[in-house]
Amino acid sequence: MNILLTSAGRRTYMVDYFKKALNGSGKVFASNSILTHTLLQADEYVLTPNIYDEQYISFLVEYCKQKDINAIISLFDIDLPVLSKNRAVLEKENIQLVVSNHEATLICNDKWATYEFLLSIGISQTPSFITIQDAKEAISKGDISYPLYLKPRWGMGSIGIYKVENDEELDILYKKLHREIFNTYLKYESAADVDKSIIIQQAIKGQEYGIEILNDLNSQYVTTFAKKKIAMRSGETDIAQTVDASEFESIAKNISANLKHMALLDVDCFKTDDGKIFVLEMNCRFGGQYPFSHVAGVNVPQQIVNWLSGKATDWNLLRIQTGVSACKEILPTITSK
Repeated sequence: MNILLTSAGRRTYMVDYFKKALNGSGKVFASNSILTHTLLQADEYVLTPNIYDEQYISFLVEYCKQKDINAIISLFDIDLPVLSKNRAVLEKENIQLVVSNHEATLICNDKWATYEFLLSIGISQTPSFITIQDAKEAISKGDISYPLYLKPRWGMGSIGIYKVENDEELDILYKKLHREIFNTYLKYESAADVDKSIIIQQAIKGQEYGIEILNDLNSQYVTTFAKKKIAMRSGETDIAQTVDASEFESIAKNISANLKHMALLDVDCFKTDDGKIFVLEMNCRFGGQYPFSHVAGVNVPQQIVNWLSGKATDWNLLRIQTGVSACKEILPTITSK
């Protein structure tokens, strides 16, 4: 079996995990639009057209046929809707796409759609607004108060996130963020609704957690992993400790049943002092918190390889040891001497 990890970026650990999972029975290929250290760690790599290039899918199809690649797994949010929309094209060539359904990818990539989806299934949400006028009206009525967070509606990590403490900062940073969005790759999805490309959310006081909801390749719920986030870097979990996931399971099963995602769903949560759990964001892919599950005994890449091979769920691969603390190591990204 040969697997292609698209938009691999800097996730070298994912290449390593899948190489170990295949254990010589196949190759791990990696692709990206620019050369990174991660690509060089794969068995083979290729530079692709930009995700939004009209030749992107046909390029992947031809490359997979040339290299006898059986499955594609994407590691980048922006890639997911493009791939899922072309599932039939890929599967016609016997390339299995380990990516969630198109609707799920759109919900997760759009923070406002995420907010509305979670509300619709009864999961607590912090007050959120899609226009600055609505946010100001809520402030004037006393429905919300500072601090607030401004975030790109379509975005990931810590790109363009601002905490605002007063009316003046709200006006200035809102305009600044809008300019930033349309000077980065975020402009592509944000172009769908230019005047509603920023989401404004009430800040929450509490402990941040990350949970991962695992579905099988038929989008059926399997299990949940949970971590207490201790430190963040560039919007990703940097230090975390694995914890018992039982208090998050009802939320996880609710999301799984309604979103019907495939494989891992990366979810950010806050738990307030009174025990209430708020879900803020979801990513339909292996997220930055996955290495903490892996070091605590979980092996989702191996389970995915097993599922792709027609094998059943192996619970020995999915038992997490709680109380394990870990810190990510940032390695140099030099690609040549």
